[in-house]
Amino acid sequence: MIGRLNHVAIAVPDITAAAAIYRGALGAEVAPPQDEPAHGVTVVFITLPNTKIELLTPLGANSPIAGFLEKNPSGGIHHICYEVVDIQAARAKLVAEGARVLGEPKIGAHGKPVIFLHPKDFNGTLIELEQA
Repeated sequence: MIGRLNHVAIAVPDITAAAAIYRGALGAEVAPPQDEPAHGVTVVFITLPNTKIELLTPLGANSPIAGFLEKNPSGGIHHICYEVVDIQAARAKLVAEGARVLGEPKIGAHGKPVIFLHPKDFNGTLIELEQA
């Protein structure tokens, strides 16, 4: 059901400093910051030859990333995102298999529908699925 790895998301306390490290020290292609109010985050995408890195920082006090950074003040890997052909079919299959899907599909940072899967059902890893 899952396709290619779309991105690895890293929560960071200072998105400007984190983007500068990728741009300078690693020589990566770094996109400008993009606010995603529906998800409570500001994101910066780092383009790699085979995937992307998504830097996340809180956008507002109610951001789910704020809680993550309270537990991990230096930041860290927050989730991984895989592509699927049909988000609704993927959601239905996962629910039928007993997986906990966190909410209904929303439009993600790439302008495509996404869902998140509970980390307790996936070896402690928060999974995002994005319709390709």
